[in-house]
Amino acid sequence: MNDELFMNERVDVVAKFSSGLNPLEPVKFRRASGREITVKEIGLRHPTMQGKRMVHVFDVTDGAADYRLELDSERLVWHLTREGDRWV
Repeated sequence: MNDELFMNERVDVVAKFSSGLNPLEPVKFRRASGREITVKEIGLRHPTMQGKRMVHVFDVTDGAADYRLELDSERLVWHLTREGDRWV
């Protein structure tokens, strides 16, 4: 990401569940402002520990900007933690 903006914004996410190596994929999300962003591509995804909580991290893009979504698997809450300009 270039020119990243760090944040901790709670978002609503529509996700697809399936079997296989990547059983969870965010499809789109709605920001607090009401703006909906459709995910065109998922880059890096990985689980990480934050204290005793497992958090699933997804780097995604809508083609115009990059975003980092994080799912707290204990509280089942999604947060948008980064937004950045798309590298061209």
